[in-house]
Amino acid sequence: MFVQQLVNGIVVGSVYALVALGYTLVYGILKLINFAHGEIYMIGAYVGIAVLSVLGSMGITQTSVALTVVLVFLIPMIYCAAYGVTLERIAYRPLRNAPRLSPLISAIGMSLFLQNYVQLAQGARDKAFPNLVELGGFEIYGAYVSGLQIFILATALGVMAALQVFIQKTRLGRAMRATSQDRTMASLVGVDVNRVIAVTFAVGSALAAIAGVMVGMYYGLINHYIGFIVGIKAFTAAVLGGIGNVRGALLGGFLLAMLESFWAGYVSAVYKDVFAFCVLVVVLIFRPEGLLGGSDGPDRG
Repeated sequence: MFVQQLVNGIVVGSVYALVALGYTLVYGILKLINFAHGEIYMIGAYVGIAVLSVLGSMGITQTSVALTVVLVFLIPMIYCAAYGVTLERIAYRPLRNAPRLSPLISAIGMSLFLQNYVQLAQGARDKAFPNLVELGGFEIYGAYVSGLQIFILATALGVMAALQVFIQKTRLGRAMRATSQDRTMASLVGVDVNRVIAVTFAVGSALAAIAGVMVGMYYGLINHYIGFIVGIKAFTAAVLGGIGNVRGALLGGFLLAMLESFWAGYVSAVYKDVFAFCVLVVVLIFRPEGLLGGSDGPDRG
């Protein structure tokens, strides 16, 4: 059972880590907890279903699995990136110089709005996520590892590596690091701060969309409420690793999911969400800076 729970925790942890990265990137630059981020993740899952429905009606899912997989990730990424940029422009940019409580309230309001908007548009019932392809699986030390789990983990790790390269090696990544250090100074040396912030929201939202599609593929069911739970858990992961620290978000995501998986396997699956929230409380009390320490932006990690 230990190895099986470890495998399950690592796979779910890759999803938590992707969503936590969105929290960390935005916090690193704006010092804002974007509580609507979980709803962007939820929207990504719904867009994934819509894409599969359209591709299925066109017969593409039967003729080209590779193209289907690419489009079922790419289109939600673009859609959610646009959502993230719009969210920043409407809900956060006008409040950038307001007291810190104001954008926080705005974030909570946008979270509730998006959740109810999707409920009205898609209905309150669970929606089935179509199975793309049977990937088989194998056993290792008594634990069953499915091909889908390997695919999800490999995709998540690849995306995380690409994000690190983007932040550390590209011109826009350097602009993000400069903006996180000092917005005023960055603007004085020619950095378009508004553009950098918009790109940060776009990147974080695209990562959330990938996670949303992965969860739909993994569990086979989604609903309008999944964004709230995963959003809080991803926030917990970001705080656990060190909010604003990219590597901390990755560590926190995997660690929280594994702790949750072992709790579900050995104690009670019913209270695993409660356990995750207890972890958040404990971390905030005893180590509020996180395991790897906080950061002034995405330059850390």
